[in-house]
Amino acid sequence: MSLLKDSKLVNTKDMLLKAQREKYAVPAFNIHNLETAQVVVEAAAEMRSPVIIAGTPGTFSFAGRDYIQAIIETATRKYDIPIALHLDHHEKFEDIQASVELGTKSVMIDASHLPFEENIRIVKKVVDYSHAHGATVEAELGRLGGQEDDLVVDEKDSMFTDPKAAKEYVERTGVDSLAVAIGTAHGLYKAEPKLDFERLAEIQKLVDVPLVLHGASGISTEDVRKSIELGVCKVNIATELKIPFSNALRQYLVENQEANDPRKYMAPAKAAMREVVIEKIKMCKSENRY
Repeated sequence: MSLLKDSKLVNTKDMLLKAQREKYAVPAFNIHNLETAQVVVEAAAEMRSPVIIAGTPGTFSFAGRDYIQAIIETATRKYDIPIALHLDHHEKFEDIQASVELGTKSVMIDASHLPFEENIRIVKKVVDYSHAHGATVEAELGRLGGQEDDLVVDEKDSMFTDPKAAKEYVERTGVDSLAVAIGTAHGLYKAEPKLDFERLAEIQKLVDVPLVLHGASGISTEDVRKSIELGVCKVNIATELKIPFSNALRQYLVENQEANDPRKYMAPAKAAMREVVIEKIKMCKSENRY
């Protein structure tokens, strides 16, 4: 059961369909603890932007599913914007079940590393369970290169999403949104990414559900906005948040070697991360939507 009875956590169905109609994207920011969650939600509330708070299995393992759940549910009581807590790149049904039972209403089951039929079988199981509990489901077809949490995909093993397969996949699984591989990657880019917009346009023609762009850290605003015009309604940002946070924290501790108060050294880290959150909300054109 939900940890807080008056939680206003939402699933992503209505927020993504609204974004699809109005040609913007909802930013999904990966958080890790109280401080990073505060930065994202406070900035989104100030910008009047819907927001998706995402956590990988590693984040939930580090901070605790119940702690993360309570933090985000508390945020929903403080602010009157749509806030979804989202399970990012989860592979184990048991982990998804644990969070849904706590009150999480948005999940991603990542079976993209498996053969097509096995991917469908696993995703359909998660869809049936999640929909019965009022939660929405995102899945991925194709594979992004790079590293996300403990998931590492070599560039040679990455695969672009096939548009016709995407149509069949969505119809057979009943997913609410689809993450597509069009040339983005997790983590930092070694060279300027080349996105396959023709492929994305073809997927948009064949697939009705909102599309998701993973690996958006380092993608230009121009390319993200072109992706939005071609059906992307959710944009994931992770690495670009961690870097300014850790850089500012490191700089403060180097310059203040006797510092030992987290309330002091966390402040510049949060401020640096906040600037990026605001920048990405503007990039997604999601400000002043609620």
